[in-house]
Amino acid sequence: MPNAARLLALAGPTASGKTASALHIAQTIPCEIVSVDSALVYRGMDIGTAKPTAAERAAVAHHLIDIRDPAQAYSAADFAADAQRLVGEINARGRVALLVGGTMLYFKALFEGLDAMPPADPDLRREIEAEATQRGWPALHAELAQVDGKTAARLSPNDSQRIQRALEVFRSTGRPLSEFQRGESSRGLRPAALLSLEPRERAWLHQRIAGRFDAMLAAGFVDEVRRLRARGDLHPGLPSMRSVGYRQAWQALDEGWPDAELRDRGIFATRQLAKRQLTWLRGMERRVIECDAPDAREQVLAAALEVLR
Repeated sequence: MPNAARLLALAGPTASGKTASALHIAQTIPCEIVSVDSALVYRGMDIGTAKPTAAERAAVAHHLIDIRDPAQAYSAADFAADAQRLVGEINARGRVALLVGGTMLYFKALFEGLDAMPPADPDLRREIEAEATQRGWPALHAELAQVDGKTAARLSPNDSQRIQRALEVFRSTGRPLSEFQRGESSRGLRPAALLSLEPRERAWLHQRIAGRFDAMLAAGFVDEVRRLRARGDLHPGLPSMRSVGYRQAWQALDEGWPDAELRDRGIFATRQLAKRQLTWLRGMERRVIECDAPDAREQVLAAALEVLR
């Protein structure tokens, strides 16, 4: 596998300016971008994911975007395997592999490696969902804390998708999910550096999140979700439709929310996602760059040049 000097990672919470900074790097450093985003893998989910534009993707090669149908699953293990292959191919072309995104579990899977995960158990998932309907996800989060405190500590009490998966793994194997996530660097790829865009002032990020959500609504996000619903083979339980924004828009169409309610709930959910992303980042070895600094892009480029020199 390639050495660390040919691999660079750029992470940060949603709306922190990762795409713009990555494109700025690409203007100076010969590189190809590997998306580290669990929603960008899905075709037809363009507006609600703030997917890079056609012009941005033409300016520099992007990978792991539009590779799955929304009805299909895509796991951290899938990502790690795809990313390892792509890094080798990109390096063979004489370019730096630039990993860019905010799905921290994907970064962890690639950097530290993952044990083979047990397959999904649809019956057990339905059982857990039924329990959540009766008891609420915070109660199941408390249950998870008793059997897998390490995983529970990094999850919000309302992070239904990950609580469900962690309980499913424990109930089907008798082992906590955290045991399947190993920290053996020999099994993963280590980047030259993990550059992390983080705000000095959280209010700056909140304003960016609100502005982005408003732009998505103006661009026809609700119509995009209507088209996905009209297919007939998608439902709110799928990982694709549980993505932040899509989950709220689906519920808004089900329940007839006014536009203002969808906006408020969508922005709140996105802020919660950003909070979780920042929590993940605090536990990772990284080089922090303040994304609300006026010269943030130049700082990112300078850091990239320094570590790749």
